[in-house]
Parts: sequence; C-alpha cells; structure tokens
Amino acid sequence: MLKFLLLVILVAVAVYLTTRALQRRGEIQAPRAQRRPRPEPPRVIGPDDDPDFLRDLDRRRKHPEDPDV
Repeated sequence: MLKFLLLVILVAVAVYLTTRALQRRGEIQAPRAQRRPRPEPPRVIGPDDDPDFLRDLDRRRKHPEDPDV
C-alpha cells in the first residue's frame, strides 16, 4: 500500500511539473480567472408599471365613446 501511495504522489508531481513547464513556454494558456460580466438585458416593464398605459386606461374608462383612444 505504501508503494502504491508513493507511486501516485510521484505521478502527480510529474504531471504538475510538466504542466507548469509547458505553461511557462507558452504552449498551454493558463485559464483566465476573471470573466467579464455579461450586460444585463433591458428590464421589461409590464403594462401595470407603465404610466402611459394606466393614464390611457383611466381615460377610456371615463370616456368610452372617444374615437381617438
């Protein structure tokens, strides 16, 4: 069991050192830690949040025979 653990540790160190050497040579690009935040989409407002809609609704209720509304 001790030999197996030693072998795993040696393989892990070898992989780590190989990766570091390749990164320093520039063959493998290191992953970027910082990502650009995505812009938020514009907020969609519902008709009950729109003051023009509510004003027009109130106008329709007061004057239902108005042809231009």
